[in-house]
Amino acid sequence: MADDPRPAAAPEARTDEALMAAFASGERSAFAPLVSRHQRGVYNFLLRSVRNQSRAEELLQEVFLRVVRSKDRYQTSAKFTTWLYSIARNLAVDESRRAKFRNHKSLDAPRPGDDGANPPLVASLPAPQVATDDAADAPTLRKRLAQAVDALPEDQREVFVLRQMSGLSFREIADAVGVSENTVKSRMRYALEKLRAELGDLRDAGSVASPQESRTHV
Repeated sequence: MADDPRPAAAPEARTDEALMAAFASGERSAFAPLVSRHQRGVYNFLLRSVRNQSRAEELLQEVFLRVVRSKDRYQTSAKFTTWLYSIARNLAVDESRRAKFRNHKSLDAPRPGDDGANPPLVASLPAPQVATDDAADAPTLRKRLAQAVDALPEDQREVFVLRQMSGLSFREIADAVGVSENTVKSRMRYALEKLRAELGDLRDAGSVASPQESRTHV
């Protein structure tokens, strides 16, 4: 059979699903664009989940290693982001269980000897913070917002991070987390209400966006 004379689409012009299918078929160069597109979002999710920068970096490598190992099992009918974040979430859940088993102190616990006046350790991590608006560029605001996000209940924090930091749609989050889309929207609403209450004095700075105001798509 003669070779197809049509030139292959440039990697940046192909969908995630097309790139993953190409990678599974032996096109090794198709993997790099997938990593480039998603590594920051996945890292942000892992960081806010495990609250440890070095461990989040290790888990990020493990996520993409599992993508490589599982490439032959990827179904092109599945949305790549849903599949990718399902892998990341499973790793984060496993890590949290191991941390509890080892009885490690949480990074959001008060520092030894503190009387509660000092911020938790997580606030000092030099990591990317929630960037929902231009106002989030201010270091003080980033710190306040990061602390408020870390204080959310786990299920609400997970949805907020996947939506605002990783850019997933509500449908994608629902598929990755394994709950209904309405449940995801409800968790997001509660998260935003808690953040607005916590950051009420910063509301004029526009630090917390509503689902409709979010720059991600539904």
